[in-house]
Amino acid sequence: MNVFEDNPDKAGNNSTLDGDVKSVSNKDVFTSEYVIYDDNDFDRVYLSKSKIITDAIDKIGFGKYQIGLFFISGFGWFSDNAWPIAVGLILSRLNEVDGVHAPTGKAPFITLAQNLGLLAGAFFWSLSSDLIGRRWAFNITLLTTGVFSTISGSSPNFAALGVYAALWSFGVGGNMPVDTAVFLESIPSNKQYFLTILSVFWAFGQLVANLFSWALISNFSCDDAEKVCYKSDNQGWRYFLYTLGGFTLLLFIIRFSIKNYESPKFLLAVGKDEKAVEVVHKIAKINGKPCFLTIESLREVDDSESSSYVPPASNELLKDKIKKYNFSHIRECFASRKMAMSTIMVIVSWALIGLAFPLYNAFLPTFLEKRGNANKPLSVRETYRNSLIVAVMGIPGSLIAGLLVELRIGRKGALCLSLLLTGVFLFCSTTARTSNANLGWNCMFNLFSTMMYGILYAYTPEIFPARIRGTAVGIASSANRVLGVFAPVIGIYANLDTPVPIYVSGALFLVVGVISLFLPYESKGRKSL
Repeated sequence: MNVFEDNPDKAGNNSTLDGDVKSVSNKDVFTSEYVIYDDNDFDRVYLSKSKIITDAIDKIGFGKYQIGLFFISGFGWFSDNAWPIAVGLILSRLNEVDGVHAPTGKAPFITLAQNLGLLAGAFFWSLSSDLIGRRWAFNITLLTTGVFSTISGSSPNFAALGVYAALWSFGVGGNMPVDTAVFLESIPSNKQYFLTILSVFWAFGQLVANLFSWALISNFSCDDAEKVCYKSDNQGWRYFLYTLGGFTLLLFIIRFSIKNYESPKFLLAVGKDEKAVEVVHKIAKINGKPCFLTIESLREVDDSESSSYVPPASNELLKDKIKKYNFSHIRECFASRKMAMSTIMVIVSWALIGLAFPLYNAFLPTFLEKRGNANKPLSVRETYRNSLIVAVMGIPGSLIAGLLVELRIGRKGALCLSLLLTGVFLFCSTTARTSNANLGWNCMFNLFSTMMYGILYAYTPEIFPARIRGTAVGIASSANRVLGVFAPVIGIYANLDTPVPIYVSGALFLVVGVISLFLPYESKGRKSL
């Protein structure tokens, strides 16, 4: 028997919030409108309570609180794309004879430092968000990124810049696992597609980073014709880091100033039922809507059936939480055969994508250089102008993704389509013979890859309940970063003249596209708990 019954006729037995919260029957509470889990996946009482919270938020609707949360959650998506791109934008400018100079063949070490920071951040922040709370990680990740990225503009040498890149990336690595959980757990279920639309901020991150680089790096850098580049003539990349870092700090200040609460579903998961009810009422007040949720409705669930889940005491200290943590959050990601299969397939998908993108970016320029003038040397200004044009294509990609996930093909169909098209246009880009053709193929590649990321980043948190959502997304994100670490290593030691890594990259996108069709859960039209 499934925890969520696939019988729509039982919907009439569900609790409602039309004036009061009725007694919940733990046997009949779940219908096919929810993500369908097996009996032994998660504790029934916890899921019953989560369903009550979900219904309460549905009744409150999408209002002022959710609109504000949409924007400040988007800041994390912005950072997640802007800063990894920033490293690529400054690498070619690290050629100062009296300042920061990348030794011959060692420039990829900056990318390696960045990926190590992203890996550590993804694992630490996501796991801690399920143990200690979403809200503190929600704020600190952006602050960490802003502080260390701004300081990095004053780096005295190549090694120092690498250290700062790892530190700011530690903050960036936590944005996606934490921010998606915070947003998803506070919005009504009929607006879950907004999680996909959040990827528009991911596109804006790429756009703004390229805009800043076009304005600053292209105008305040050494002329490529000069054989010797001095620090005093090459301030553009430093101005770029100061500006983008300062902008990130501004986003942190805005996020910290706008009222946001701890996720009510996280509070529920750690046994703070009263706090969860209190937060839902605060959200309703900001939206100007009535809320009939009471603590008694949650206690009725406790009385209806004994539970194997024993929540921690609400006054536990941090050290006690860490001491008592026995990897239960990770084990619950593999609680049943179906859940384990889903988790493994999601992790594999994220991991393969984490390798595919860096391989493509590392090997395509050299490949095209051997195939005509598609990658002919451009002026600094033309280079950053083209990067800006490519970045603009991410914005319609995000909006199209938001539309696709609500169509008949659902999340899995939209993900499969975007992955296949990403792979196809990657292969097409290898046929470029002119710089304009190269620009055109890259625009299409960015359009569909942004769609793919937007759908993947939304689907993954939707299929896991709040109790393990941060951990599950964090494991997937960590797998993405682990494989990403290998790409710069390959770039350092491999033969850049071979086209094989490019074709492998395209094949990886196609393989993940096929995998997505066999994912066990479809979240379209189903409420996340």
